Amino acid sequence: MNTKRTIEIIVSPIGEVSIDAVGFKGADCQKATAFLEEALGVVGNKTKKPEFHQVAQKNHHQTLGG
Repeated sequence: MNTKRTIEIIVSPIGEVSIDAVGFKGADCQKATAFLEEALGVVGNKTKKPEFHQVAQKNHHQTLGG
């Protein structure tokens, strides 16, 4: 099953920024949002969703011969 993965960036009226990695499992969410955290600078609070503790499935495709 292929789940759509998105990164939601929410800016509050007072300028606080929230980043939510939707559809990611395992540490893939941290990898996907790392560039945003680096660009924004200071990270105040990180909350790991239950999906963080799930194992991400990797699709390996290998072609033999040729």
